[in-house]
Amino acid sequence: MAKATDGMNNLIEKIVVGISDVKGQDIEMLDLRKIENRICDFYVICSGSSNTHVSAILESVKKKVSKSLKEKPSHTEGEENAEWVLLDYINVVVHIFQKQVRDLYRIEELWGDCKTNMIPIKNN
Repeated sequence: MAKATDGMNNLIEKIVVGISDVKGQDIEMLDLRKIENRICDFYVICSGSSNTHVSAILESVKKKVSKSLKEKPSHTEGEENAEWVLLDYINVVVHIFQKQVRDLYRIEELWGDCKTNMIPIKNN
């Protein structure tokens, strides 16, 4: 399998750090590059415990990526109710779910043909 570019690796790393900084849970990365007609190369998916936690994860990711890489998401959805928030960084899309919403939609199962990696949370 082809490796992600250094720029994409840096972006994914900063996203994961942003999630970890505010104790986002169950972080997974889906590699969609072998899927035909995909909308991006990677999904980063995580869970938060409440609307407030999901909003904190969203803000942490945006701040970490903006400060480190000077990038902003091209599109954001779901901020209002903070049950399922999407951050679109073109080649990497971040999905931040409340746990019960993630369990309901099971987005990882929709992309069963792709490679999935659980990302351990590093303690600071």
